[in-house]
Amino acid sequence: MDDTDRELISILRDNARTPVVALAKRLRVARATVQNRIARLEREGVIVGYTVRLRPDAMEHGIRAMTSIEISGHHADEVMRALRGHPNVTAIHSTNGRWDMMAELRTDTLESFDKVLNSIRSIPHIANTETSILLSTYKV
Repeated sequence: MDDTDRELISILRDNARTPVVALAKRLRVARATVQNRIARLEREGVIVGYTVRLRPDAMEHGIRAMTSIEISGHHADEVMRALRGHPNVTAIHSTNGRWDMMAELRTDTLESFDKVLNSIRSIPHIANTETSILLSTYKV
């Protein structure tokens, strides 16, 4: 990966819908070069997908929380797979220190939040959790 690839990735991170012509102009390369680089980065698994970013208030899920997760043994991959498939988990982060992972959760009500939290705590190899409900967001 060279500087042009890194700059291309940076632009796509900011807006993955940037037209190829605009990418080529910003990178000062030919349109075909941009298309070939994107195809190569996808083929090599550097780019694994594209996503939608929403304003925090755009979704109706009113309860947001961060759950710190401690994993027993060397089962992080198994826990990650289980969390990825959970409909109320919107982001997963690996961490260092006391906790192995952080999961961002979203639900509509406190009652559904309780059920979601219990379902996450029942995932095999999750040894301990600590959850903080997010009250306000100050910087997006």
